[in-house]
Amino acid sequence: MAPVLSAQSHARTEAIRSAKGGEPVVCLTAYTYPVAKLLDPHVDLLLVGDSVAMVLHGHENTLGATMDMMILHGQAVMRGVRNACVVVDMPAGSYEDSAEQALACAKRIFEETHCHAVKLEGGTEMADRIAAIVKAGIPVMGHIGLQPQSVEKEGGYKIKGRTDESAAKLLADARAVEQAGAFSVVIEGTIEPLAAEITRILSIPTIGIGASAACDGQVLVIDDAIGLTIDRVPKFVKEYADLRNEIAKAAMSYAAEVRARAFPTADHVFRKQTPKG
Repeated sequence: MAPVLSAQSHARTEAIRSAKGGEPVVCLTAYTYPVAKLLDPHVDLLLVGDSVAMVLHGHENTLGATMDMMILHGQAVMRGVRNACVVVDMPAGSYEDSAEQALACAKRIFEETHCHAVKLEGGTEMADRIAAIVKAGIPVMGHIGLQPQSVEKEGGYKIKGRTDESAAKLLADARAVEQAGAFSVVIEGTIEPLAAEITRILSIPTIGIGASAACDGQVLVIDDAIGLTIDRVPKFVKEYADLRNEIAKAAMSYAAEVRARAFPTADHVFRKQTPKG
């Protein structure tokens, strides 16, 4: 049985679609209930990205993400959201084999998380997967350009569009994703002029990450944006806070007080209740 597209999913994905050419769409990743609740009032879209495998689980790349992992974090994020459109990434291995596999896995994510849409990577070669999922009533966000799930196959993270052949492939991918029925598409790690051109020619919103300010919206990994990334920070990231040092300072202060027996104080412990009267 095909999943029933809820009125909420339709309204939230259509709100993103209708933003084409208007005020930029604000997107961030979220993987947990408290972060989703904090971000929800300020963003249009929260992406439960497969980057969770790296950010929270310590994997070397996004290939460590599993269906169970994505569903668990998708459920957590949905509990913290009241306004934003929530999109859950389909992990590597969950859609590449066939349209039938892609649809079965998309249904599982959609039904178990109650998210508003799913996202998958790929252009022309994944158009039939997108079309099958959309036909079944599940909104899809596309993802073209640099595709992190292909990092091992491509021998690293490589910026796209620097050759005529690469640019032609990206333009074909963009059109294929749109024609397959995606309501929006992420453009990642793509040279600026090409990302801007793709944005101009598509009728669906483009969401840039390491792409162009001309895109219809922008997305960043929340841990990158708030300065929690421990290893290398990508070139396209702007850090809006420095939580690395804040957390380290808090831990240092806590450790010093515990060792000096300065914590807990009388304010932080419980005492026998004094009888009344």
